[in-house]
Amino acid sequence: MRRPNPKFTNDAAFHASLTARVERYFRMTGKSPRDCHQMYRKTALVLAWFAASYLLLVFWASTWWLAVPAALSLGFSIAAVGFNVQHDGNHKAYSRRPWINRLMASTLDLLGGSSYVWSHKHNTLHHTYANIDGQDDDINVGCLARFAPQQPWRWWHRAQHWYVWLLYAGLAVKWQLWDDFRDVIRGRIGAHRFARPTGADLALFLGGKAVSLTLAFVIPSMVHSFGWVLLFYLLVSGVNGVCLAIVFQLAHVVEGAAFPAPDEATGRMDRPWAIHQVETTVNFARGNRVLSWLLGGLNYQIEHHLFPRICHVHYPRVSRFVERACRRFGVQYRAHRGLIAGVVSHCRWLRTMAQRPVASC
Repeated sequence: MRRPNPKFTNDAAFHASLTARVERYFRMTGKSPRDCHQMYRKTALVLAWFAASYLLLVFWASTWWLAVPAALSLGFSIAAVGFNVQHDGNHKAYSRRPWINRLMASTLDLLGGSSYVWSHKHNTLHHTYANIDGQDDDINVGCLARFAPQQPWRWWHRAQHWYVWLLYAGLAVKWQLWDDFRDVIRGRIGAHRFARPTGADLALFLGGKAVSLTLAFVIPSMVHSFGWVLLFYLLVSGVNGVCLAIVFQLAHVVEGAAFPAPDEATGRMDRPWAIHQVETTVNFARGNRVLSWLLGGLNYQIEHHLFPRICHVHYPRVSRFVERACRRFGVQYRAHRGLIAGVVSHCRWLRTMAQRPVASC
């Protein structure tokens, strides 16, 4: 029998105070939380990068030493579209106009994912129950690896800090070709049921899969042998998968991030929702403007979890308010100085979770 969804405490003073400060910032500066001109320019650049990389790989690269850098560029550009364009669109952080948000969110369907399934899995489950085992499907990879202390230990987890990178490389392929179809057929993500897509949503789901498979296999096979097409599909998807996994793992599956569990009797959490988001999330490389641009501000994951409907171009400024509020309310605000520091912390956490748990008396 599925456990009831956890309930957070009602003390919202921290979130209310922080929200008032952020709203005052937008009111005083006259800036808009959405429909930012920087975001429209950025979208054009990222999509142009994707299109150019695809055309170079499929129609220009005639040797492997030309194809490999084009494939790497395509893999990175796909990740950039996901981090920047579809992510803000799916969170309704791109525009005040619903049709623009839907259009930007649908770039995920173009790239092989499903914006419909992702919205339920990411927006609803992950953003509500971050790092809660059995609720947040993003920290669940079955028996293949152990990310949370509540998850069962297996002997092969001793080497997970080595082999987990291969799992990350296969993330995009599994997501595109298996996970979305499985979730829609079952009408369930992990233990949570969701409405299967119908009408326009179903048409977008099936149409997006058809278009993405055509781009990945049909068109390239008109120019190259299928063996080469498959090989470079795996290379592009591997680069994309590792990028996606690293950005998520460095925010949640690292030292310092909490993995709280609800009370077994009442199902209640010890912390209010907003404090839970801060304590289960760790920022990284906040001073790296280039990385922030490429990642769509997702190195500011604390701010994103607290204000998912604010365009990510505002995260660096919002982070100042969040950090001050955390100090005022005694909430621990964690951030790694750089990308490498975050990767090292992730590896150390994987090694910690690789150890056999000590049995309690």
